[in-house]
Amino acid sequence: MKQIITKSLQDILSKDVILFVLKMGLISLAITSILTWNLWETFNNIIASYLSWIPWEWLQTSGASVATFSFAYMLFIIIVSLLTSLYSEKLLIALAKKRYPDIPVVGTADITTSILLTLKASIVFLLLFVITLPLLFIPMFGQVLILYLWSVLLKEPTIYDVGALFINEKKTLRGKKKKTRVLAMIAALFNYIPLVNIFAPVFAQILFLHHILGEEK
Repeated sequence: MKQIITKSLQDILSKDVILFVLKMGLISLAITSILTWNLWETFNNIIASYLSWIPWEWLQTSGASVATFSFAYMLFIIIVSLLTSLYSEKLLIALAKKRYPDIPVVGTADITTSILLTLKASIVFLLLFVITLPLLFIPMFGQVLILYLWSVLLKEPTIYDVGALFINEKKTLRGKKKKTRVLAMIAALFNYIPLVNIFAPVFAQILFLHHILGEEK
């Protein structure tokens, strides 16, 4: 695990990775800004209604604003994840050739499958986010919970996107899923820091890349 994290941190600081992440981040920010600008009031009203059970009106109002901002932030994270999933294949292959030159590329991720997995993970993530929204305001517990929710967004799409490039056998890929929840949560730590959060999806992919291709030690 330590070796996986060390290699991944080295890779994420490379020029190619940084340029890729910045490109995905800027596009995601533009899309999120447009959606948020047009839907902010709607989101705020829906969330305010959801929080109407809270007895204090001031907390309902402020809580709705915070939750709406959080929802916009989650939307940004989802869009970054989706774009990273769609356009990172060349980057991953380049990193793999650099680190593991003897391991061949045996396939490619199907775009439709990749999109569907990302959308599925996003829907599950958003549903869990809405259901557990009141719990997110609990100190410490809320931070751990949101970290887990972010890992839900990353885990399945990432294991598919990376695994499809280097593994043909489903049984082998299933075996490689071990520890990926922990890796996804490690990558999700980036989401705690605005701007740096754009690195989370590609960091997850790089972590999974080393987990799948590297030798267990």
